Amino acid sequence: MAALVKARGERRAARRAGEAGRRVEYLAFVLAGETYAVQIAHIAEILRPPRITEVPRAPATMLGVISVRGKLVTVIDLRRRFHLAEAPIDRKSRILLADLGKGEQLGLMVDEVQQVWRLAAEEIEAAAVLGGEQPAHIAGIGRPADAHGATLILLELRPILESP
Repeated sequence: MAALVKARGERRAARRAGEAGRRVEYLAFVLAGETYAVQIAHIAEILRPPRITEVPRAPATMLGVISVRGKLVTVIDLRRRFHLAEAPIDRKSRILLADLGKGEQLGLMVDEVQQVWRLAAEEIEAAAVLGGEQPAHIAGIGRPADAHGATLILLELRPILESP
């Protein structure tokens, strides 16, 4: 009997591991009332906004720089980057530290972090479903099966970070 229970448990664990391999984790956050998400593999850390030092003559999308464990990190305002109405930084605001590789990080200011979604390939639609031509930073639309109608705008970080 114990061997049967153990075998069932092992099969269940293997099935869960197989499902995990077919799913991608996305961190969902809010900007101007819309829910966006990025692959969590690209996010090193989530921070409460510390004091941000402005940089003279910096691009409009750049809020400034912060110090994270002795390293300077540039902070980009995603509202400005996406041409959304500006809003003050409040207690729900967060900075997502995006890992650019080679030990370099960039901060992304968001209104609120929600949760992590594990999306299967069939829960992700191409950006073309939105109609018309979409910006390069929109990777697709996520429609989690267990989210009761929630829609996530999936972002590709590279185009966001490379363009002004």
